[in-house]
Amino acid sequence: MSQTLIEKIISTHADSQVSQGEIAVVNVDAVMASDTTAPLTIKAFEEMGGEKVWNPEKVVLVIDHAAPAPNERIANLHTMMREFASEQNVKLYDVGEGICHQLMVENQHVKPGDLVLGADSHTCTYGALGAFATGVGSTDLAGVLLTGKTWVKVPETIKINLKGSLQPGVSAKDLILHLVGKMGIEGATYKAIEYTGDAIESMTLDSRMTIANMSIEMGAKAGFVNTRGLDLGYEFDHLEADADAVYEQVIDVNVSELEAQISIPHSPDDVKAISEVVDVPIQQAFLGSCTNGRLEDLHEAAEVLKGRKVHPDVRMLIAPASKEVYTQALKDGTVEVLTDAGCTFLTSGCGPCVGTHMGVPGKDEAVISSSNRNFRGRMGNPDSNVYLGSPAVVAASALNGKITDPKKVEQEGVLQ
Repeated sequence: MSQTLIEKIISTHADSQVSQGEIAVVNVDAVMASDTTAPLTIKAFEEMGGEKVWNPEKVVLVIDHAAPAPNERIANLHTMMREFASEQNVKLYDVGEGICHQLMVENQHVKPGDLVLGADSHTCTYGALGAFATGVGSTDLAGVLLTGKTWVKVPETIKINLKGSLQPGVSAKDLILHLVGKMGIEGATYKAIEYTGDAIESMTLDSRMTIANMSIEMGAKAGFVNTRGLDLGYEFDHLEADADAVYEQVIDVNVSELEAQISIPHSPDDVKAISEVVDVPIQQAFLGSCTNGRLEDLHEAAEVLKGRKVHPDVRMLIAPASKEVYTQALKDGTVEVLTDAGCTFLTSGCGPCVGTHMGVPGKDEAVISSSNRNFRGRMGNPDSNVYLGSPAVVAASALNGKITDPKKVEQEGVLQ
């Protein structure tokens, strides 16, 4: 029987061949919870009578969403996580180590073909490796801590063929924004998405993670980026759906025709070409998040800002996706370029994305952000307006004080 990629991975972990629509009990390779969900998971685990997690080597906790702690209540939740990690001998990444999804990939807690659960909706990021990774509730994750197993309904799959090559100044973020706008926030609800085609093969891991990350913005259960051409620094088996696999639908996209994209307030799927949105004044720019806080993204912003200064009316905040990303950016001079341009570096972690602290915008302020969501109040103030764009768009807009196509920033620094 021919199978899609998700059918193959679930079959491997269920020890029997499955098809879309079926319910399967599966073995889990790894689980992750952050400071937004781990305290609830720990509480549920204890209420279930849990004394020892099923496998300490497969459990990861990360303090990243509100880090450092902005108040006493959250500080106490962090203490709970540290104590649980010590008691259970599980891996804990503490304040400043980075964003959960970056750390899971960076430190090889997830590999191609794995089945991974995280108590965070953007767990689908690991689909960049060809893993089946999806977000679950805290109680569901507590059950996995006890048993190492869970149940899953095998999703239908949407195949997206990405053909051609991206224009200069257009990145994976522009591509995924375009797809979210095309599909809508409910367009792939409880579906898997397979991203494939020649446009994918030349993409870096950083770019593939950006694409997989925003699959959830279409409602998808999981997003798989074809592993052909992927360099992980270690050997792995390339994963491929069967040639005659059955898909819910197949969509062809010519990426060569794309220009930079902008998601306007207040929904990630309200996407327009940047030519329709330029010249909107901004007061804050944010570069970071699990979507676009990686080294490639910092390089993209530095290329725009090198030798230039952020507009005096704009605050540009940067939260590297991990300490490792920040260290590499220090070594190669990227931090110096961005700091000289007037950017402010924050603790490696989620930063302003979730709106708990560090960069909450003021009333009626507009923000251009490289993150994944711009629902009203997402960054902590329901009276602000959040626009989503690529790192290059964020940097160009910070430079100009208004939403700007990076192509408009000439080599000599004159804005057209």
